[in-house]
Amino acid sequence: MSDVILLPLEEARSRILEDVLPLRPESMPLWEALGRVLSEDTHALLTLPPWDNSAMDGFAVRSEDVASATADAPVSLRVTGEVAAGHEPSELVAAGTAVRVLTGGMMPPGADTVIKVEDTDAPAGVAELPTAVRVFAGARPGRHVRRAGSDMNQGDPLLPGGIRIGAAATAVLAAAGHARVNVHRTPRVAVLATGDELTPLGEPLAPASIPDSNSESVAAQVVAAGAEPMRLGIAPDAYDALRARILDGVRDADVLVVTGGVSVGAHDLVKAVFEQIGTLDLWRVAIQPGKPLAYGSAPRPDGGHCILFGLPGNPVSSFVTFELFVRPVLRRMRGDAADQGRLSVRAELADDVSKSAGRRAFLRVTLEDRADGIPLARLAGGQGSHQLSALAQADGLAVIPETNDSLPAGSEVEVIRLDVEVT
Repeated sequence: MSDVILLPLEEARSRILEDVLPLRPESMPLWEALGRVLSEDTHALLTLPPWDNSAMDGFAVRSEDVASATADAPVSLRVTGEVAAGHEPSELVAAGTAVRVLTGGMMPPGADTVIKVEDTDAPAGVAELPTAVRVFAGARPGRHVRRAGSDMNQGDPLLPGGIRIGAAATAVLAAAGHARVNVHRTPRVAVLATGDELTPLGEPLAPASIPDSNSESVAAQVVAAGAEPMRLGIAPDAYDALRARILDGVRDADVLVVTGGVSVGAHDLVKAVFEQIGTLDLWRVAIQPGKPLAYGSAPRPDGGHCILFGLPGNPVSSFVTFELFVRPVLRRMRGDAADQGRLSVRAELADDVSKSAGRRAFLRVTLEDRADGIPLARLAGGQGSHQLSALAQADGLAVIPETNDSLPAGSEVEVIRLDVEVT
C-alpha cells in the first residue's frame, strides 16, 4: 500500500479518541483511591478548623491584660487550668487569669490571644501546671490563634472532578470528612503477543525463537498509564487460535492490545480477526517507527464494547505506538484531563538525524541540561525499530516533522519526556 494514503498522526488519534469517554464512576474508601481520578466535584463536609484553637504551646489570655508586658516589666497572671488537644476547656479566662493551652487545643472562652511559652517564665516541655505565670511580651488579639473555618467551611468547593488523587489531595479529602470518594473505574487492558517465534520469559529458547519482551513492555506501560493489565500470553500464527485468544480478552477487557501480526505478511492475521469479530477502522499511520497500526472495536457479552489495538511486533514500534495511541485512550477512560500526559520541551539536537520521507519520526534521545535552559538532545543509540537498548537509555522521544527528511545538529526540536508525567 502506498505511503500516500497514510493517516496523519493527529487525524488517527482524533478518530481513535472521538468516542472514548471516562469509565463509569465507582465509590471506594479514600485510602484505596490513591492515583485514581475523581469523577465529580467534591465539597467540604466539615468546617476546618471546627473551632478556634491554639497554634502554639503557651497560655490563652486576654490581650488587654498583657498589653503593657515587657521583659523589664512583666505581667503576672493566675493560671486557672489547662486545655490540651482533644479536650474541651473547663475554665473561663477572666481578667487577670490565664489558661495553659497546648498546640491544637481549643481556645477557652474569654481568651482572645495566645502567649507562646517562650515569652513567659513557664518551663518549656513537660512540666507541672504552674499556679501563676509571668508574661514578658504583649500580643494583639488573635495572635497565634487558628480561627474556625480559616481553612475551609462546610459546603465550600474542595477539589474538582478530573483531579487525580495524590497524597496531598488525600489529606484534604480526609480533613474535609470524606471517608469514601467517587472515582472513575480503572480500565482493564488485555495484553496479547503473537508470533510462533516468541518464547515465554524464563523458558529455554528453541532454534529461531526469541523472548517475549512485548508482553512485559506493554503490561508495564498499561500499569504506568494507570490501568490494569490482563495477561493473555502468546498466540501462535494460526487464525483459529488467535481468534479464540482475542475473544478471551474481549470478554472481560475495556481495551485489548495485540502486538505483532498487523503488517502485510502472509502470517499477519490480526486485522482479519478484528474485522471478523468487530470492526477495523484504520491500519496505517504516517509515523516512524510504528506505521502498521490496527484499531477497531468488538462487542462484549455484557453489552459493552472493547477497543481493539493491533501494534507492530517490533519492540520499539510497539512502545512508541502505545505511547501515541493507547496511552491517551487509557487516560481518557480513567478520567485524566490531559490525553497523553507527557511533558514536551524544546531541545537542541546534538547529532545530525535523518528519517523516512513523509513520516513523523520519534527518535530516542537522552537530554543534557544546559545553562541557557534549552537541553541538548543526544541520540541514545541505534534508532532501528528492533533496538531496545536505545529505548532503555532514553529520557524522551525527539519529534522530527514530516516536512524534514533530515535535520542537522543544532536544530531545535520538540522532545516528549518519557520520565515526566503531566496529570
